[in-house]
Amino acid sequence: MVIKVAAGIICQDDAFFIALRKKEQHQGGLWEFPGGKCDDGESPDTTLVRELKEECGITATEYYPFKLISHDYGDKQVELHFYKVIAFEGIAEGQEGQETRWVTASDLHLYAFPEANQAIVSALLNVD
Repeated sequence: MVIKVAAGIICQDDAFFIALRKKEQHQGGLWEFPGGKCDDGESPDTTLVRELKEECGITATEYYPFKLISHDYGDKQVELHFYKVIAFEGIAEGQEGQETRWVTASDLHLYAFPEANQAIVSALLNVD
């Protein structure tokens, strides 16, 4: 079974908002672009708005599809819908006790991301 996920590449002042996955989570201890699993029948863009509100305390107001990545971790297959979030209401901060930070594109390579996110990090280094 493929797990459909929506994730937001949240941009502000030439920096990106990233969050550290908790150790007990799949791919725990790695950094990620916030988001989560789509509920049954839920579209990725609806999931994006819901998950960013739950995880980061923001309401995404302007966003667009950035990249779709399918990845097989061996124990899990995921379909990741990445969106670039260019405007939001609220202050982005961890709502679930997770460590978060704003990181410039040039510093993204200093953080360990899940394998499926590597193409996003590379794309951001080339685009921004």
